Amino acid sequence: MKKHILTSITIFAASTVVAQSPVQIKGRFDKELVKPVKLFKVVEGDMVEIASAQPQLDKNFGFTFYPEYEGFYAIGSGTTGSQTDNNIFYFKPGDQLEFTISEKNYQLTGTNNSKENQILSRWHDEISPVEQKAFYWMKAQSTFVDFFPDLENVVAKANTFTKNNKSGNSKFDSKLQDYIQWDLAANATNFLNTPRSAHPAVEEYTDYYKTLTLASFARNAALVYQIPWANRTLNAISFVSRRTANIPPGKGITGLQQDLDFLPNDTLKGDAILNYLARQKDYSSYKEAADKYQSYFMTASQKKRAIGIMNDMAQLKSGDQGLNFSFPDNNGKTIKFADLKGKVVLIDVWATWCGPCKAEIPHLKKLEKEMQGTDVQVVSISVDEEKDKTKWLKMIKDEQLGGLQLFASGWGDFAKYYKITGIPRFMVFDRQGKVITIDSPRPSNPELKQLLEKVLASK
Repeated sequence: MKKHILTSITIFAASTVVAQSPVQIKGRFDKELVKPVKLFKVVEGDMVEIASAQPQLDKNFGFTFYPEYEGFYAIGSGTTGSQTDNNIFYFKPGDQLEFTISEKNYQLTGTNNSKENQILSRWHDEISPVEQKAFYWMKAQSTFVDFFPDLENVVAKANTFTKNNKSGNSKFDSKLQDYIQWDLAANATNFLNTPRSAHPAVEEYTDYYKTLTLASFARNAALVYQIPWANRTLNAISFVSRRTANIPPGKGITGLQQDLDFLPNDTLKGDAILNYLARQKDYSSYKEAADKYQSYFMTASQKKRAIGIMNDMAQLKSGDQGLNFSFPDNNGKTIKFADLKGKVVLIDVWATWCGPCKAEIPHLKKLEKEMQGTDVQVVSISVDEEKDKTKWLKMIKDEQLGGLQLFASGWGDFAKYYKITGIPRFMVFDRQGKVITIDSPRPSNPELKQLLEKVLASK
C-alpha cells in the first residue's frame, strides 16, 4: 500500500475539535514538474494558505484538518493571488476527498468523495475548456474569436446545471448558483485582463459581459466574503464595467472615488478604501484618503486593519527618520545609512534580472554626472539573491556603475519596511537622513533632478 504524508492542521480550540470530525484529503500530483501542494481557506473574499504538503516520490500527498467553517476551500500548487493551478472544493466536518491533479484538470478518485465535491467536479468539467483559455493563457494561445463562443456555451448550461445537481445539503445547494456565477465571472474577466495576440473592442464583447456589474455582484458583503478569490474577481468586474461604460480609470483619490461610486455596498467600500490605503507609498496621499473615508471602516476587522496600515504609514511620512540599514558594498565593506549623514541620498532599489531597472541605468549615470560636486550621494541597493551575487559584481564592472553599490541579499527587512513589492524604486532622503519621498520619480524623469536640487537648496 502506498503511504500518504499527511499534514494535520488543528484550527479550532481543543474543546471544539472533540465535537467534530476532521476532513481527510488524499491526493496525487500527476504533473511533470512536482511542486508543493497548498490548502487555502477563504477570509473575507481573499485566500489564505493554511497548510502545505510536498508530494512524495510516488507523487502522493495529503492533509487532515478541522474545517474552520463549512464552505469553499481550495487546493493546488498556485498562489493566494490567483485561481491558476488551484482547484476549489467544499468541505464540512467528516468529509473525505481523494483526487488526482493532472496537467489540465483534476479527477476525483476513490468512492468516498462527498456529493458536494462530486457536483463541483462535474461543474469543473463543464467549465474546463473556458478555464484553460482564461487562466492558462500561456499554453492555450486563445483569442476572443474562439473564447467567446465557448464562454456563451457554458453560460447557457449554468442554470440547467444547478437545477439538475442537488446534493441534499441545503447549505451547499443554496450557494451553488452563486458560486457558478462567480466562477463564470472570474473566467470571463481574467480572459480580458491577460495578454493575448488580439484583444476585442468593447463593441465585440459577447452579451455575457453586459451582466457583469458591481451592482449585481457586490450587493451582499457576506456572500462576497464566502467566495474564493471574490475580491480579485470584483476588481476585474470593475475594470470591465469601466471599459463598457467608456470611463477611463482615474488616478489617486479620484480613481478611488470612481471605484466607490460603482460599489453598492458600504462594507465593500470600506474594503476598497483599505486596499487603496495599503498601496500608498506617500504619507500625504495616505492621509488625504484616510481622513476623507474613515467613516467606512465599520467592521472589527476593518478597524483593526486600518490601525495596522496607519502604523505602517507612520514609518513612511515625509520628515521621518530613514531606516538605518547596513549592507556590504561591492568591495566587501559594510556601509550604514547613518554613515551618509550630511549627504542628500538618492537610493535606487534594483536587481540584475529587472529589465525596467536596467533601462534606468543610462539615465542614472547621466544624473550622477550632472550632480558631481554637490552633496548628492547615489546608493544602489541590489535585492538579488545570494546565488546571483557574482552576476551583480560582474554587472557593476561591465556597466561601470557608479555611486555606492550595496547588496541586500534578497527581499528582506529593508524591502518590508519601505513596502517595496516592485522595482525599480527610487527614494530621496535629506542631509539628516529624513524621508523626502520613498517613491520618487525615476532618473528618466526630469522631475527627479528638480527634486534633488530643491532638497540641496533647503537648509
